[in-house]
Amino acid sequence: MSNLDQRPAPTPCGAAPRTGPVHELQPGREVPLGESTVVRRLLPNLGRRMVGAWVFVDHYGPDDIADEPGMQVPPHPHIGLQTVSWLHAGEVLHRDSLGSLQTVRPRELGLMTAGRAISHSEESPSPHRNAPILHGAQLWVALPDAHRHTAPAFEHHTTLPVLHGGGGLTATVILGELDGAASPGTTYSPLVGADLALAAGTDTRLPLTEDFEYAALSMSGSPVIDGVPLPPGALLYLGEGRRELPLRSDHDAAVMLLGGVPFEEEIIMWWNFVGRTGEEIAQARADWARGTRFGEVTGYAGDRLSAPALPPVPLKPRGRTR
Repeated sequence: MSNLDQRPAPTPCGAAPRTGPVHELQPGREVPLGESTVVRRLLPNLGRRMVGAWVFVDHYGPDDIADEPGMQVPPHPHIGLQTVSWLHAGEVLHRDSLGSLQTVRPRELGLMTAGRAISHSEESPSPHRNAPILHGAQLWVALPDAHRHTAPAFEHHTTLPVLHGGGGLTATVILGELDGAASPGTTYSPLVGADLALAAGTDTRLPLTEDFEYAALSMSGSPVIDGVPLPPGALLYLGEGRRELPLRSDHDAAVMLLGGVPFEEEIIMWWNFVGRTGEEIAQARADWARGTRFGEVTGYAGDRLSAPALPPVPLKPRGRTR
Protein backbone atom coordinates (compact mmCIF):
# COMPACT_ATOMS: atom_id res chain seq x y z
CA MET A 1 0.00 0.00 0.00
CA SER A 2 1.22 3.45 -0.86
CA ASN A 3 0.68 6.92 0.42
CA LEU A 4 -0.19 8.63 -2.88
CA ASP A 5 -0.18 12.12 -1.40
CA GLN A 6 2.03 14.34 -3.56
CA ARG A 7 2.51 16.78 -0.68
CA PRO A 8 3.09 14.44 2.25
CA ALA A 9 3.82 16.02 5.59
CA PRO A 10 6.58 14.53 7.74
CA THR A 11 5.11 12.73 10.74
CA PRO A 12 7.25 12.33 13.87
CA CYS A 13 6.11 9.17 15.68
CA GLY A 14 6.96 7.00 18.64
CA ALA A 15 8.16 7.72 22.17
CA ALA A 16 4.63 8.55 23.31
CA PRO A 17 3.71 9.17 26.94
CA ARG A 18 1.86 6.34 28.71
CA THR A 19 -1.90 6.77 28.95
CA GLY A 20 -3.53 3.96 30.89
CA PRO A 21 -6.99 2.84 29.70
CA VAL A 22 -8.73 5.55 27.66
CA HIS A 23 -11.38 6.04 24.97
CA GLU A 24 -10.26 8.18 22.01
CA LEU A 25 -12.54 7.97 18.98
CA GLN A 26 -10.72 8.67 15.70
CA PRO A 27 -13.14 9.10 12.75
CA GLY A 28 -10.38 9.20 10.11
CA ARG A 29 -10.20 11.30 6.96
CA GLU A 30 -10.98 10.41 3.38
CA VAL A 31 -7.99 10.14 1.02
CA PRO A 32 -8.12 9.20 -2.70
CA LEU A 33 -6.07 6.15 -3.64
CA GLY A 34 -5.58 5.73 -7.36
CA GLU A 35 -8.30 6.19 -9.96
CA SER A 36 -11.44 5.08 -8.12
CA THR A 37 -10.68 4.03 -4.55
CA VAL A 38 -11.17 6.29 -1.54
CA VAL A 39 -9.75 5.18 1.80
CA ARG A 40 -10.35 6.32 5.36
CA ARG A 41 -6.95 7.13 6.86
CA LEU A 42 -7.05 6.39 10.58
CA LEU A 43 -3.35 6.38 11.47
CA PRO A 44 -1.48 8.61 11.71
CA ASN A 45 -3.83 11.44 12.66
CA LEU A 46 -3.68 14.60 14.72
CA GLY A 47 -4.74 12.80 17.87
CA ARG A 48 -2.76 9.59 17.61
CA ARG A 49 0.43 8.67 15.75
CA MET A 50 0.92 4.98 16.59
CA VAL A 51 -0.58 1.99 18.35
CA GLY A 52 2.31 -0.18 19.43
CA ALA A 53 4.39 -0.57 16.27
CA TRP A 54 1.31 -0.01 14.04
CA VAL A 55 2.04 3.30 12.32
CA PHE A 56 -0.36 3.49 9.36
CA VAL A 57 -3.95 2.27 8.94
CA ASP A 58 -6.23 2.70 5.91
CA HIS A 59 -9.75 1.25 5.75
CA TYR A 60 -11.53 1.05 2.38
CA GLY A 61 -14.92 -0.15 1.14
CA PRO A 62 -17.10 -1.95 0.82
CA ASP A 63 -17.00 -0.59 -2.75
CA ASP A 64 -18.67 -1.99 -5.85
CA ILE A 65 -15.85 -2.07 -8.42
CA ALA A 66 -17.59 -4.23 -11.04
CA ASP A 67 -17.41 -1.39 -13.58
CA GLU A 68 -14.52 0.52 -11.98
CA PRO A 69 -10.72 0.08 -12.03
CA GLY A 70 -10.72 -0.75 -8.34
CA MET A 71 -7.39 -0.56 -6.52
CA GLN A 72 -4.61 0.57 -8.83
CA VAL A 73 -1.43 1.46 -6.92
CA PRO A 74 1.62 1.79 -9.22
CA PRO A 75 5.10 0.58 -8.24
CA HIS A 76 6.47 2.59 -5.30
CA PRO A 77 9.23 2.20 -2.70
CA HIS A 78 9.34 1.39 1.02
CA ILE A 79 11.99 1.29 3.74
CA GLY A 80 11.88 0.56 7.47
CA LEU A 81 8.43 -1.03 7.72
CA GLN A 82 6.17 -3.99 7.06
CA THR A 83 2.94 -3.78 5.05
CA VAL A 84 -0.08 -5.87 6.02
CA SER A 85 -2.88 -6.53 3.49
CA TRP A 86 -6.19 -7.77 4.95
CA LEU A 87 -9.38 -8.27 2.96
CA HIS A 88 -12.99 -8.91 3.88
CA ALA A 89 -14.05 -8.93 0.22
CA GLY A 90 -12.35 -8.72 -3.16
CA GLU A 91 -8.87 -9.56 -4.38
CA VAL A 92 -5.57 -7.67 -4.51
CA LEU A 93 -2.72 -8.67 -6.82
CA HIS A 94 0.69 -8.00 -5.25
CA ARG A 95 3.88 -7.63 -7.30
CA ASP A 96 7.27 -6.66 -5.89
CA SER A 97 10.92 -6.19 -6.82
CA LEU A 98 11.78 -9.62 -5.37
CA GLY A 99 9.73 -11.17 -8.18
CA SER A 100 6.73 -12.01 -6.01
CA LEU A 101 3.40 -12.31 -7.82
CA GLN A 102 0.54 -13.19 -5.50
CA THR A 103 -3.22 -12.66 -5.38
CA VAL A 104 -4.36 -12.00 -1.81
CA ARG A 105 -7.94 -13.02 -1.02
CA PRO A 106 -10.25 -12.50 1.97
CA ARG A 107 -8.91 -13.71 5.33
CA GLU A 108 -5.45 -14.35 3.87
CA LEU A 109 -2.37 -12.52 5.16
CA GLY A 110 -0.23 -10.64 2.68
CA LEU A 111 2.85 -9.50 4.63
CA MET A 112 5.73 -7.59 3.04
CA THR A 113 8.85 -6.70 4.98
CA ALA A 114 10.50 -3.70 3.33
CA GLY A 115 13.59 -3.72 5.54
CA ARG A 116 16.41 -1.86 3.85
CA ALA A 117 14.52 -1.38 0.54
CA ILE A 118 11.79 -2.86 -1.64
CA SER A 119 9.29 -1.67 -4.23
CA HIS A 120 5.86 -3.12 -5.04
CA SER A 121 2.51 -2.51 -6.71
CA GLU A 122 -1.06 -3.49 -5.83
CA GLU A 123 -4.05 -3.78 -8.10
CA SER A 124 -7.51 -5.27 -8.34
CA PRO A 125 -7.19 -8.15 -10.83
CA SER A 126 -9.18 -7.55 -14.01
CA PRO A 127 -11.90 -8.45 -14.76
CA HIS A 128 -13.70 -8.20 -11.41
CA ARG A 129 -16.51 -10.64 -12.19
CA ASN A 130 -15.52 -13.03 -9.40
CA ALA A 131 -14.78 -10.30 -6.87
CA PRO A 132 -16.90 -7.20 -7.60
CA ILE A 133 -16.85 -5.86 -4.00
CA LEU A 134 -13.63 -4.50 -2.50
CA HIS A 135 -13.41 -4.15 1.28
CA GLY A 136 -10.39 -4.32 3.52
CA ALA A 137 -7.59 -2.61 5.40
CA GLN A 138 -3.97 -1.81 4.64
CA LEU A 139 -1.59 -1.30 7.53
CA TRP A 140 2.07 -0.59 8.19
CA VAL A 141 4.21 -1.80 11.07
CA ALA A 142 7.32 0.23 11.95
CA LEU A 143 10.45 -1.90 12.25
CA PRO A 144 12.57 -1.34 15.38
CA ASP A 145 16.07 -0.02 14.87
CA ALA A 146 17.71 -3.43 15.30
CA HIS A 147 15.75 -4.86 12.35
CA ARG A 148 14.97 -1.97 10.02
CA HIS A 149 17.84 -2.83 7.65
CA THR A 150 16.86 -6.48 7.37
CA ALA A 151 16.57 -8.14 3.96
CA PRO A 152 13.25 -7.50 2.19
CA ALA A 153 10.76 -10.38 2.06
CA PHE A 154 7.17 -11.25 1.14
CA GLU A 155 4.95 -13.79 2.90
CA HIS A 156 1.52 -15.12 1.98
CA HIS A 157 -0.35 -17.13 4.61
CA THR A 158 -3.69 -18.72 3.73
CA THR A 159 -4.16 -20.51 7.06
CA LEU A 160 -4.24 -18.47 10.26
CA PRO A 161 -5.14 -19.46 13.83
CA VAL A 162 -8.79 -18.96 14.78
CA LEU A 163 -10.09 -18.62 18.34
CA HIS A 164 -13.69 -19.42 19.17
CA GLY A 165 -14.59 -17.47 22.28
CA GLY A 166 -17.81 -17.62 24.18
CA GLY A 167 -20.69 -15.26 23.62
CA GLY A 168 -20.57 -15.17 19.81
CA LEU A 169 -16.94 -14.11 19.24
CA THR A 170 -14.62 -15.61 16.61
CA ALA A 171 -11.10 -14.18 16.38
CA THR A 172 -8.59 -14.71 13.55
CA VAL A 173 -5.00 -13.90 14.56
CA ILE A 174 -3.55 -11.96 11.61
CA LEU A 175 -0.18 -11.03 13.09
CA GLY A 176 1.49 -11.53 16.45
CA GLU A 177 -0.21 -13.31 19.35
CA LEU A 178 -3.64 -13.26 20.99
CA ASP A 179 -4.73 -15.37 23.97
CA GLY A 180 -2.02 -17.97 23.33
CA ALA A 181 -2.53 -18.26 19.55
CA ALA A 182 0.25 -17.04 17.24
CA SER A 183 0.13 -16.04 13.57
CA PRO A 184 2.75 -17.57 11.25
CA GLY A 185 3.61 -14.08 9.99
CA THR A 186 7.07 -12.77 10.88
CA THR A 187 7.15 -10.01 13.52
CA TYR A 188 9.98 -7.91 14.92
CA SER A 189 8.32 -6.47 18.04
CA PRO A 190 5.62 -7.66 20.48
CA LEU A 191 2.27 -6.88 18.84
CA VAL A 192 -1.08 -8.24 17.75
CA GLY A 193 -3.42 -7.77 14.82
CA ALA A 194 -6.65 -9.75 14.92
CA ASP A 195 -9.94 -9.87 13.01
CA LEU A 196 -12.88 -10.19 15.41
CA ALA A 197 -16.21 -11.47 14.07
CA LEU A 198 -19.08 -10.66 16.42
CA ALA A 199 -22.31 -12.59 15.80
CA ALA A 200 -25.65 -10.95 16.54
CA GLY A 201 -26.16 -10.94 20.29
CA THR A 202 -22.45 -11.11 21.17
CA ASP A 203 -21.73 -10.13 24.76
CA THR A 204 -18.31 -11.27 25.91
CA ARG A 205 -14.86 -10.26 27.12
CA LEU A 206 -11.61 -10.79 25.22
CA PRO A 207 -8.38 -11.41 27.20
CA LEU A 208 -5.66 -8.82 26.54
CA THR A 209 -1.98 -8.33 27.37
CA GLU A 210 -1.72 -5.70 30.10
CA ASP A 211 1.48 -4.01 28.87
CA PHE A 212 0.13 -3.56 25.31
CA GLU A 213 -1.72 -0.50 24.09
CA TYR A 214 -4.73 -1.22 21.86
CA ALA A 215 -7.09 0.21 19.29
CA ALA A 216 -10.21 -1.20 17.64
CA LEU A 217 -11.15 -0.52 13.99
CA SER A 218 -14.80 -1.13 13.08
CA MET A 219 -14.84 -2.90 9.71
CA SER A 220 -18.62 -3.40 9.51
CA GLY A 221 -21.71 -3.23 11.67
CA SER A 222 -21.97 -1.13 14.82
CA PRO A 223 -20.21 -2.97 17.66
CA VAL A 224 -19.94 -1.61 21.19
CA ILE A 225 -16.33 -1.70 22.40
CA ASP A 226 -15.91 -1.25 26.16
CA GLY A 227 -19.24 0.56 26.23
CA VAL A 228 -18.44 2.84 23.25
CA PRO A 229 -20.56 2.46 20.06
CA LEU A 230 -18.20 2.30 17.09
CA PRO A 231 -19.51 3.28 13.63
CA PRO A 232 -18.06 1.53 10.54
CA GLY A 233 -14.69 2.88 9.49
CA ALA A 234 -13.86 4.50 12.86
CA LEU A 235 -10.91 3.76 15.15
CA LEU A 236 -11.19 3.68 18.93
CA TYR A 237 -7.88 4.08 20.77
CA LEU A 238 -8.07 2.18 24.06
CA GLY A 239 -4.73 2.94 25.72
CA GLU A 240 -2.92 0.35 27.81
CA GLY A 241 -3.18 -1.38 31.18
CA ARG A 242 -6.14 -3.58 30.19
CA ARG A 243 -6.48 -7.28 31.01
CA GLU A 244 -9.67 -7.76 29.02
CA LEU A 245 -11.90 -5.97 26.54
CA PRO A 246 -15.72 -6.02 26.74
CA LEU A 247 -17.34 -6.60 23.33
CA ARG A 248 -21.02 -6.39 22.49
CA SER A 249 -23.07 -6.27 19.31
CA ASP A 250 -26.81 -6.54 18.64
CA HIS A 251 -26.16 -7.43 15.00
CA ASP A 252 -23.35 -9.12 13.06
CA ALA A 253 -20.24 -6.95 13.13
CA ALA A 254 -16.52 -7.12 12.40
CA VAL A 255 -13.66 -5.39 14.24
CA MET A 256 -9.90 -5.32 13.75
CA LEU A 257 -7.99 -5.30 17.02
CA LEU A 258 -4.52 -3.71 16.87
CA GLY A 259 -2.08 -3.64 19.75
CA GLY A 260 1.49 -3.86 20.91
CA VAL A 261 4.07 -2.68 23.37
CA PRO A 262 4.28 1.15 23.07
CA PHE A 263 6.95 2.03 20.50
CA GLU A 264 9.67 3.89 22.38
CA GLU A 265 11.93 4.85 19.47
CA GLU A 266 11.54 8.23 17.77
CA ILE A 267 10.95 7.83 14.03
CA ILE A 268 10.01 9.92 11.01
CA MET A 269 7.41 8.77 8.50
CA TRP A 270 7.36 10.61 5.17
CA TRP A 271 5.64 9.44 1.99
CA ASN A 272 6.32 5.67 1.93
CA PHE A 273 9.39 5.68 4.14
CA VAL A 274 9.93 5.12 7.86
CA GLY A 275 13.35 6.31 9.02
CA ARG A 276 15.21 7.93 11.87
CA THR A 277 16.70 11.06 10.31
CA GLY A 278 15.86 13.54 7.61
CA GLU A 279 19.07 12.63 5.81
CA GLU A 280 18.02 8.98 5.65
CA ILE A 281 14.63 9.90 4.20
CA ALA A 282 16.22 12.26 1.65
CA GLN A 283 18.66 9.55 0.58
CA ALA A 284 15.85 7.04 0.07
CA ARG A 285 13.94 9.56 -2.05
CA ALA A 286 17.04 10.27 -4.15
CA ASP A 287 17.69 6.55 -4.65
CA TRP A 288 14.13 6.01 -5.87
CA ALA A 289 14.37 8.99 -8.23
CA ARG A 290 17.63 7.61 -9.68
CA GLY A 291 16.22 4.11 -10.05
CA THR A 292 18.71 2.51 -7.67
CA ARG A 293 18.44 0.41 -4.49
CA PHE A 294 14.74 -0.54 -4.71
CA GLY A 295 14.81 -2.92 -7.66
CA GLU A 296 12.20 -3.18 -10.40
CA VAL A 297 8.57 -4.29 -10.36
CA THR A 298 7.78 -6.11 -13.59
CA GLY A 299 4.38 -6.76 -15.14
CA TYR A 300 2.45 -3.72 -13.91
CA ALA A 301 0.67 -1.97 -16.80
CA GLY A 302 1.72 1.59 -16.06
CA ASP A 303 4.48 3.86 -14.87
CA ARG A 304 5.92 3.79 -11.38
CA LEU A 305 5.13 6.55 -8.90
CA SER A 306 7.33 9.63 -8.90
CA ALA A 307 8.63 10.78 -5.54
CA PRO A 308 7.08 14.04 -4.29
CA ALA A 309 9.28 17.00 -3.40
CA LEU A 310 10.75 17.09 0.06
CA PRO A 311 9.32 19.78 2.37
CA PRO A 312 11.38 22.96 2.72
CA VAL A 313 11.75 22.44 6.47
CA PRO A 314 14.31 19.73 7.36
CA LEU A 315 12.77 16.46 8.54
CA LYS A 316 13.48 15.91 12.22
CA PRO A 317 12.00 13.62 14.83
CA ARG A 318 10.46 15.64 17.65
CA GLY A 319 10.36 14.80 21.34
CA ARG A 320 7.69 12.75 23.04
CA THR A 321 4.70 13.03 20.76
CA ARG A 322 1.34 11.35 20.72
